Amino acid sequence: MNDPRIDRLYELLPAVYRMQEAEQGEPLRALLQVISEQVNLLEDDMQQLYENWFIETCEDWVVPYLGDLIGYEPVHEAGEPSPGISPQGQLRNKILIPRAEVANTIRYRRRKGSLALLEQLSQDIAGWPARAVEFYQLLGWTQALRHIHLDRGRTVDIRNGSALALINSPFDSVAHTVDVRRINSSHSQGLHNIPSIGLFVWRLKAYSVTNTSAYCLEAEGSHCFTFSVLGNDSPLYMLPEPESDPTHIADESNLPVPIRRRFFAENKRQLYGSGKSLYILKGAKKTAVLIDNIQVADLSDWQYSPKRGKVAIDPELGRIVFNPGTCPKSGVWVEYHYGFSADLGGGEYTRSLIQPVGYTIYQVGKNCDCKTIQSALKQWREEKPEHAVIEIVDSGVYVEQINIDFNSEFDADETSLKQLKSLQLRAGNNQRPVIRLLDWCTSGSDSLTVNGDCVACFTLDGILLTGRGMQVSGALTELTIRHSTLVPGWTLDNNCEPERTEPSLEIFSPRVCIKIEQSIIGKVQVLPAVVPFVEDNHHAGEEASADRSMLAQCQGIGAEGRVDPIRLCISDSILDATDPESEVIGAPGCLVAHVCLTIMRSTVIGQVQVHAIEMAENTLFDGRITVARRQKGCMRFCYVTPDSRTPRRYRCQPDLVTKAIAVELKQKQPLPNDAAIEAAKQQESLRVHPRFNSARYGSPTYCQLADCCAEEIKRGADDESEMGVFHNLYQPQRMANLQVRLNEYIPSSMDVGIILSN
Repeated sequence: MNDPRIDRLYELLPAVYRMQEAEQGEPLRALLQVISEQVNLLEDDMQQLYENWFIETCEDWVVPYLGDLIGYEPVHEAGEPSPGISPQGQLRNKILIPRAEVANTIRYRRRKGSLALLEQLSQDIAGWPARAVEFYQLLGWTQALRHIHLDRGRTVDIRNGSALALINSPFDSVAHTVDVRRINSSHSQGLHNIPSIGLFVWRLKAYSVTNTSAYCLEAEGSHCFTFSVLGNDSPLYMLPEPESDPTHIADESNLPVPIRRRFFAENKRQLYGSGKSLYILKGAKKTAVLIDNIQVADLSDWQYSPKRGKVAIDPELGRIVFNPGTCPKSGVWVEYHYGFSADLGGGEYTRSLIQPVGYTIYQVGKNCDCKTIQSALKQWREEKPEHAVIEIVDSGVYVEQINIDFNSEFDADETSLKQLKSLQLRAGNNQRPVIRLLDWCTSGSDSLTVNGDCVACFTLDGILLTGRGMQVSGALTELTIRHSTLVPGWTLDNNCEPERTEPSLEIFSPRVCIKIEQSIIGKVQVLPAVVPFVEDNHHAGEEASADRSMLAQCQGIGAEGRVDPIRLCISDSILDATDPESEVIGAPGCLVAHVCLTIMRSTVIGQVQVHAIEMAENTLFDGRITVARRQKGCMRFCYVTPDSRTPRRYRCQPDLVTKAIAVELKQKQPLPNDAAIEAAKQQESLRVHPRFNSARYGSPTYCQLADCCAEEIKRGADDESEMGVFHNLYQPQRMANLQVRLNEYIPSSMDVGIILSN
């Protein structure tokens, strides 16, 4: 009934009849609206049926049927398509039967055997940019003087620094001796051989950061800055340029690769500027730093000082150094690109915005009425709308004290309580604002505080919070954190090591429901402030002791009886205590937090100590789990650290591999002793322990499973995808799909292998 076409039949009536109809309460209009609704549904269905004739516009379920018409064969090694009812099932089906591959199948067959086709296959099938390399051209051999191949690999020239820096990289141009191992070997991959073709693929994406403040590293000097607003070293990534020629082999400028110092020095005009890979502005008027004043330097120890008027940049570390005499006093602003695996934790990517009906929006930005978040909060408190959204429309850094208080006021005219029911603090779409909290108060907390004195809901969406954590107290009903980052450890040093160990999220509300979706969070401490239950009148007038208060908080004993455990629902997120031995979910002074946990497709680094786990699915727990109530809930398709106390487990690791090795050893003759069996089980448990390319927030490969990680983890989810936060990328299915297609379209008598560049 919300369709704008709902009155199109009624509007065909002459005006005189509509005037008479209005006097009678418009019964005919209501009837025609019902008829119009069915007409619209039929018309839309006919339109969709027409669009389903074409691969570009058809619905997802039609793609396999169009593929059958041209003889497209799905890759069974990647897995069988599911009914596609759930969002994960629909997303998996898109990976198993890519629309772009079906659309280009005939074109692929015509170009079969060409090198550039392998790169297009990687992009269309797996969504990974790639570079194809024929390794026979990099073999060192004596050439005939009558037919010299100047494009082949040549001996090392130690004076050519660019070529030396690219040795053993996808852009290597130096001759190698032959490697007799096959490039597609499942045991040990060889590269440089006559039939070998390598397809280097990049799984990381390059995400933009636009017009944000650089971080002044005062410990090194007021002239030293980092591109990252957190102050850590962050390699700058290339903004890929599209290839205009389909036969062109991708080079560095066409791929999302980290920018090398030498490459930047040789291609400054290609990489530097507004809308390009990086850009620097300075001063109150944001004056652009001219390209002629840019110098490329190794700033590993901040040892280089440029000449007056010049600016030194280290793209491999993401550092900037001005001349101390011409250092801008009014700030430095940067535009750059960083690498990461997925749309997670907030950033300049498209995400769905969810808000209640009838909301009031307050926009915050340099060109908006509200210049600061505080001014928007002040206006919100004055107007008191039932549902409100404070939206930050840029990627700036906001250094403010944020204290959100849901108050109820008595309205004398209406003789009722006027309540603020919901508030969202969110980033605009394709924006990445940063809220930086400082040590404002010497005698109290400087966290972002949310206090709910009435039935209220608060949402943090698309925000990066650094410097301090977040505290929630009062009678708040619901807390939602979406696409946000509460920096683990509050702040980082230059090596991405956390500088603090305090929690990122502290919960003092006894009845709040917490939802964390597609976010990165540090430690979560749950210690609800409840009034201790008084059993007799002897203690009624006395102040509860510290022990009784702590017991009430740990066990959820309120003045009116026992309080239900706080619900904590986590999906597609990272919880990082920065150390597997530290507590990531718990309560200080308590054995377990009074929490009922539900967690899906997430990665947890640290110890989990909760009252109950209702459901855990496709999740990596790199830390011991302690659950008080084991009779409730289930864990399925998870990695669980050995010696954990959990509810019943179904097809979890390392349970499966240790059970299998024990059964295998007990069938051998002679029968090994118990010590040998336990040693083998421990060895298997260590083999399947998750291995990450990086376990530090701020690095591009943060929480990405390493290539040497066990196959039981990389394909251990319920749908044969990887366990952990990047489950929905379906990388094993992409890899299997791509490998089969490469073997189908490879040049005759050649071998092809996929090489992961990141």
